[in-house]
Amino acid sequence: MTNNFYIEQEMMYSGSLGCRGCGWSMMVRYISDIFGEDTVYVVPACCFSIIAGPYPMNALKNNIVHSLFAASAATASGVRAGLDAQGKNKTQVVVLAGDGGTFDIGLQALSGAAVRNENIVYICNNNGAYMNTGIQSSSATPMGAVTTTEPSVHFKKNNPKDLMAIIKAHQVPYSATASLAFLEDYRMKLQMAKKHYGFRFLMVDGICPPGHKIEPEDAIKVARLAVNSNAFPLFEIVEGKNKINHRPENPIPVTEYLRLQGRFKHLFSTNGNRDNRNSEILEDIQRNVDERWIELGGNIFNI
Repeated sequence: MTNNFYIEQEMMYSGSLGCRGCGWSMMVRYISDIFGEDTVYVVPACCFSIIAGPYPMNALKNNIVHSLFAASAATASGVRAGLDAQGKNKTQVVVLAGDGGTFDIGLQALSGAAVRNENIVYICNNNGAYMNTGIQSSSATPMGAVTTTEPSVHFKKNNPKDLMAIIKAHQVPYSATASLAFLEDYRMKLQMAKKHYGFRFLMVDGICPPGHKIEPEDAIKVARLAVNSNAFPLFEIVEGKNKINHRPENPIPVTEYLRLQGRFKHLFSTNGNRDNRNSEILEDIQRNVDERWIELGGNIFNI
């Protein structure tokens, strides 16, 4: 019997240009294992475009097409059309993008490809900021987080964009969230994405020690806390309906997830009026997490 946690076919070369504890290399190792040799990857500007290496270097034993920041889904659509014209209908086309190139700069091309139901797989590594260019805020940055464009008391004051709801509105064949802290679930969703036809979307909770200001050895621990606090719920959208894949038996307060990350440390300071304001922000974050969980079909009675 195959252990679902093991790589069955190593499609990445040894060594990585990623930071210590970076989720990109682990994430792509499993993607390339599941999708195999007959796959073309499209990579816009993001951390993985650096990790993969500039031409003629390549971290993967597959073809990689580097695209403009805004054009990964459009580029993938063109690659798909070219392969189909050659009769290579079984070759998979997979986009590997960050949240900046997905939530923001690439959203228009993403929406167009989804509306056309292009036969591609779009995978977003959501680490909540433009990490590759200096940790600037994106529309995926969570409330309360500090970035280089929203530093100190100017931390992010609003909720991140609900991209999964936007994807759901496009009525695509398959979409889901995944976490590297839950590898069996992650591999299952990669396999589901592979077997479907049409536009498929997977959002992975991105681990970024420099951007989240955590120790590299705590990366998976923090990712697990994100799921078990319902800050990053694991679910699929199948036939237009949410299907929760993991319901924490004893959900933890979101503060346990936030406290380990330096990007939220200002919310735990004790400084008079500021301390009161921080408590209000933490309460807002917990309320938002609870409301989102209920919208997905969960309950909060045991929190």
